[in-house]
Amino acid sequence: MRTREKRTRVIGWRQRHNPLRRRSDVVEAWTALVVAVVLWAGAPLAGLAAGWWAHDGARATATEQRAERHRVLAEVLHGTPASAPGTAGDRRPVQRVTVRWTEPGERARTGETRVSAGTGAGDHTYIWLDDRHRIVPAPTSDTVIWQHTLAVGACGAGLAAAGVLALHALVRQAAARRRMAEWEQDWARTGPQWARHST
Repeated sequence: MRTREKRTRVIGWRQRHNPLRRRSDVVEAWTALVVAVVLWAGAPLAGLAAGWWAHDGARATATEQRAERHRVLAEVLHGTPASAPGTAGDRRPVQRVTVRWTEPGERARTGETRVSAGTGAGDHTYIWLDDRHRIVPAPTSDTVIWQHTLAVGACGAGLAAAGVLALHALVRQAAARRRMAEWEQDWARTGPQWARHST
């Protein structure tokens, strides 16, 4: 029981009224409390807000893309060898091929697109076209939207936490400088008295 009371006194020494407590100690103690609250509540809320904003933006972009693009079935005419390298973000190798498609009431058109490696002439694949009949990437999928949302949310929470910790470090540094200045002032007043007593 005495150990618990002693621990409580040690933890709360800055909040209690005592002659050793200085204004810098009070500021530092309250700053630590505010930092703890912000880290546990504010940073997640900042991440949630950033993720929500990113999700709304990505969803609006995907909706706009779906309104401007349409999918058609195309026939592969010929392409590069199956060993052709894909882009850096591809999970599996891809290759560029020439495809031909025909839309209702339109003449046959050809163009280049990316397909999975191993797709050969005569195979069929879906392509996306814009209103000018140009081949464009598929609209953003729900999976990509959520990946973007989580990434932005995590970055938002991390940046908020880093900002709070950086501000806390500055406050602690300022409090430490203030404390040292107060100690020097006190020693300037009491040092000569100690010197006279010692002699």
